[in-house]
Amino acid sequence: MAETVTASVRNAAKAVVLHGGRVLLQRAHWEGEDCYFLPGGRQHPGEALGATVRREVHEETGLAVRPERLLWLREYIGAHHGGALEDHRVEAIFLCRPEGDPAQLGGHAEDDAQTGLEWVELENVSGLNLLPQGLRGPIADLVHGEPPTSYVGDLA
Repeated sequence: MAETVTASVRNAAKAVVLHGGRVLLQRAHWEGEDCYFLPGGRQHPGEALGATVRREVHEETGLAVRPERLLWLREYIGAHHGGALEDHRVEAIFLCRPEGDPAQLGGHAEDDAQTGLEWVELENVSGLNLLPQGLRGPIADLVHGEPPTSYVGDLA
């Protein structure tokens, strides 16, 4: 008899932390390659998304941030990208500003794949191996100002 898979949707909050024309990114080694991610992570039951992004950024980077507004809503549906049906995430991506000293980095609960943190000039983001790749252009374009909030769809 085949095993029944129960799919669920996982909510998360990610941060585009801007300071002085730069964005804070996590360096990582994931699935055999060096890459970058936005800081953030899974929402806890009963936790507002704004609280999630503040908690996750602090855990992963040591930086206190103030979420200013929602930039993008992104989905990842694993079955559409060669992954498992049960891998379905919805991520709220917030524009955030540091509340503390942006030079004082070092979280207490880094992701397993995380190898470091880096402030990257916005104009350099499009040339990075930033995952999901579909966010490289929109993040780099923040150098020209903040876009309206949008649903960016199912991005790998």
